[in-house]
Amino acid sequence: MLWELNRVSDEDFIAQKKFPLVLVLDSIRSLNNIGSFFRTADAFNVELIYLCGITAQPPHRDIHKTALGATETIRWEYRASLMAALDELKARGYAICVVEQAVETTLLQDVGELTAEGFALVFGNEVDGVDQAALDRADHIIEIPQFGTKHSLNVSVCAGIVLWEFAKKYI
Repeated sequence: MLWELNRVSDEDFIAQKKFPLVLVLDSIRSLNNIGSFFRTADAFNVELIYLCGITAQPPHRDIHKTALGATETIRWEYRASLMAALDELKARGYAICVVEQAVETTLLQDVGELTAEGFALVFGNEVDGVDQAALDRADHIIEIPQFGTKHSLNVSVCAGIVLWEFAKKYI
């Protein structure tokens, strides 16, 4: 029934030109969150996911449960060192965009003004956020404006919101 919804096949998706967006997961603890990142990456035509630090890697039943097969269609690589992954991406021309709350940030609604060949979006640990060394190395720190009392979002929910804003650059 995929044709009825105008969706591409797995084979066509794998072959299609991806948006120059890379997700970098910095020590994400929850396997369900990791799976959600894969599923969201599929929805927004992401080029690659780097799984760094303690972030678990497929195959794993709890990742698969939320990824719904996206671990088979989204390219991913593991890097033990977050900083090595960022250095590699920077050398390949990606702007490093850490998604975090900080004193000086680019608000999410302003990312359309950012220019680069591609963007590496760094998401941090559910408790500790993104490592300070990555914040120090970032080209941009992206913040989602929030208006409630918590001032935090689930990291995989955050990814969906941020990816939509960046994907709009390519559609």
